[in-house]
Amino acid sequence: MNIEEEVKKATEVLNRGGIILYPTDTVWGIGCDATSPRAVSKVYKIKVRMPYKSLIILVLNPEMLKQYVVNVPDIALDFINSIDEPITIVYNQGRNVAKDVTAPDGTIAVRIPQNHFCQKLLKTFKKPLTSTSANVSGYETPLSYSKISEYIKDSVDYIVESERNVIIRPRPSTVIRVQDNGEIEIVRN
Repeated sequence: MNIEEEVKKATEVLNRGGIILYPTDTVWGIGCDATSPRAVSKVYKIKVRMPYKSLIILVLNPEMLKQYVVNVPDIALDFINSIDEPITIVYNQGRNVAKDVTAPDGTIAVRIPQNHFCQKLLKTFKKPLTSTSANVSGYETPLSYSKISEYIKDSVDYIVESERNVIIRPRPSTVIRVQDNGEIEIVRN
């Protein structure tokens, strides 16, 4: 199946409130429509994850980012435009997403992926995706498709075929928190 067919199929599943297993710019992710409370709830159930642990979302570009974050400080845009490594930025206040996507304090974690598949999918889907590692919470993050458990594979509605044999960056993204005043804190390196 070519990438256009993969994107079309994944988009159909997402539009129905389904869950996909897909390659990102870091590790394989479990994804859904980040604006759908029902879909997000399914991801938490698959992950056996507590709702107070928020999810990272992926957006296509800074314009899309501004639809889901109340205030995007200039320093965050500087990071996005200057760092080649995958970076997830935690912003003070999310909006227009399912309640459980944001943390209890209202913060939201967002990444703009450089992965070709993710970019095409986000461009076609036109909404943010959840991006959480393809494992049950508390278990080791699988660093390649072949290491993903059968439980996870059986729990999703669609598994993307592209990039199953590719290891782009076998670790999660760096996470920083950017305050509205421009202060920066490294959360995960």
